Amino acid sequence: MADSLRLDKFLWFARIVKTRGQGQALAEGGRLRIDGRVIDRAHAPVRIGDVLSFALRGHVRVLRVEALPARRGPPAEARALYSEIPESPDESGGPT
Repeated sequence: MADSLRLDKFLWFARIVKTRGQGQALAEGGRLRIDGRVIDRAHAPVRIGDVLSFALRGHVRVLRVEALPARRGPPAEARALYSEIPESPDESGGPT
């Protein structure tokens, strides 16, 4: 098993986007970060433990990569590839 995977493939295998083309567009749009670094290329490597942050369909998502997939499996298998990191209360924009 490889120690990294292309960003666009990870987004597609993890079922965060519906097509690999959508994964490429998200990665190349300059609106995605890996461990705080702005990414603008679809072939950026993703490794276990990386934190991905991006806006998708009007919501900011922060994900920690838990495993690298070998294929695009069923939704339950894809969900096990990452864990969602919730927004901290002081960043949610709500009343303090």
